[in-house]
Amino acid sequence: MSSSSSFGKEILVAVLVLAVLLAIPHFTSSRIVLDYVIRLAALGVFATSLNILVGYGGLVSFGHAMFFGGGAYAFGLLMQKAGASIPVAMLGAVAFCALLGLVVGAICVRLKEIYFSFLTLAFAMLVHTIILTWVSLTGGDQGLMGGIPRPVFLGIDLSKTVHLYGFACVVGVLSLMIMRYILQSPFGYTLRMVRDNSDRARFLGINVWKVKLYAFILAACFAGVGGSIMTLFVSGAYPEFAYWTMSGEAIFMIMMGGLHVFVGPVVGAGLLLLFNDLVTRFTELHGLALGVIVLIFALGFKRGISDFILQFVRTLKHRSAS
Repeated sequence: MSSSSSFGKEILVAVLVLAVLLAIPHFTSSRIVLDYVIRLAALGVFATSLNILVGYGGLVSFGHAMFFGGGAYAFGLLMQKAGASIPVAMLGAVAFCALLGLVVGAICVRLKEIYFSFLTLAFAMLVHTIILTWVSLTGGDQGLMGGIPRPVFLGIDLSKTVHLYGFACVVGVLSLMIMRYILQSPFGYTLRMVRDNSDRARFLGINVWKVKLYAFILAACFAGVGGSIMTLFVSGAYPEFAYWTMSGEAIFMIMMGGLHVFVGPVVGAGLLLLFNDLVTRFTELHGLALGVIVLIFALGFKRGISDFILQFVRTLKHRSAS
């Protein structure tokens, strides 16, 4: 099967999924359901962007929240201070994250393994500290005050929950499809080669540093998209968006959902959101409870749930063929 026909089928699946999502408000007006899907769109894009580094590049970043938070603040400030339209503000947030990713990535991707991971964490803590201390711009520990303006564009009024829901679904699915297309392109396969054997890739004439840097910038841009969606949802931006625990949550999503299936991080984001919503209703020790749940997934499946299912299906096919 050619890659073009395969991707065509994936586009068809994405369109069908989007159609189902957009149909949900016609069957239920529950704010719980709509809010869950909006948050899933934001965090699903965020977790998938991190998996570009972790799953496809072999680069475990502990500081990816700096782009989620950076995109959220850039988007919010463009809306508040500059009076930009929502599409322009979102593009501005992506541009800011690309620039931040270029600066941070140019330094970090030169390092390997744990050194890369902890240097990204150090940069994330620096960004978080700037957000806390630059009170006149960011609002400090109170976050952006006064709410986020939501001017109507193309007949879309994001002050209405249903419109915001539809916008989040479209942006989320479109972002996922763009990432999928890039990862199925020659660049995506080059990134996998660098992950698997960087010395061999270098011997073949590939500039390993550039490939890693491009992946880092790409991941930063899409994390900024996720941050922008979350800013619209909560009508603000808060320092917690850029804190190291946010990066940890994204890693948990990947662990629970799966590294090697593209939609795995989205599945993990959905599960973590669901467990978090359920746990917080029954106990104040939700951090401990969520930690136990993550351990159960890690020790029980020994991989993300989508990876486990994929391996199970492949095993069945192999047995039936033999």
